[in-house]
Amino acid sequence: MKKKQADTQPLKVIAGAPDRPLIIGDIEIQCYVLEDETRVLTQESFLRAIGRSGKPAVGRGSAFEKVAPFLALENLKPYVSKELERSTYPILLSAPGIPKAWGYRAELLPQVCEVYLAAHDDGALLKTQEKFAKTCYLLMRGLAKVGIIALVDEATGYQRVREERALATILEKFIAKELQPWTRTFPFEFYQEIFRLKRWPGPDGQKRPIIIAQYTNDFVYDRLAPGVLEELKRLNPKLPSGYRRAKYHQWFTPDFGHPKLKEHLAAVIALMKAAPNWNRFCGDLNRALPKLNETLPLPLDED
Repeated sequence: MKKKQADTQPLKVIAGAPDRPLIIGDIEIQCYVLEDETRVLTQESFLRAIGRSGKPAVGRGSAFEKVAPFLALENLKPYVSKELERSTYPILLSAPGIPKAWGYRAELLPQVCEVYLAAHDDGALLKTQEKFAKTCYLLMRGLAKVGIIALVDEATGYQRVREERALATILEKFIAKELQPWTRTFPFEFYQEIFRLKRWPGPDGQKRPIIIAQYTNDFVYDRLAPGVLEELKRLNPKLPSGYRRAKYHQWFTPDFGHPKLKEHLAAVIALMKAAPNWNRFCGDLNRALPKLNETLPLPLDED
């Protein structure tokens, strides 16, 4: 026997507020993102959105495992798949100002609209249900250009939270919690190619210019993955002497970060070797390994 939703612990809201509803046309829908990243629409506003009124069924203590009442009608059964029926189980949630509330997965809204519109097209709706089809049509027009998940993320402000979570996951894979032993990571040809492209003498027996550190950050660490360079600077700040206590590559995880670093370095060196001059290399690098959120330069005609 399946466990009833009433017996579960409420899921905490991590994004969304009562004063930030999802607005589709003239319809306002309370929406939230839960701790497991499920996007939900509150039961009451969901019902109002599709043109129904009154208290949600679970508020009257009906069975939690039955298909939602707005789909449990005999004339709609041919249009409700088993998968859709299972997705109508309500979800218990909690948020500041809302100690206990019920909601439906946001993806359910367009699916319910499709049921009513399909039944309408087949002439299967009762006269009392025609108004629901009209409302569903308006909702589907509002969802035509942007999906329900994107709309909920925008309304709740979860876009920023989602980006922060994604960044944390990336950094956890790339950056180690402790400093790793030094191993040779940057091959000599990396510096050799920089000197060739810049037309500098050396690098054999020559002191490397300080600007090479800036080139290394630009070509490698700033293009490897979002947020990596900023995290390296935080973990490995400059000392009063002006130097850092360790090399950046010593902070990479041995099982993921370091192999990815070596792979990226190999790609950069290959671009260097293929370039006849510095400007060509920089252009090729920006096209092949662009920085995140940077606009690529327009290609120039070459003689």
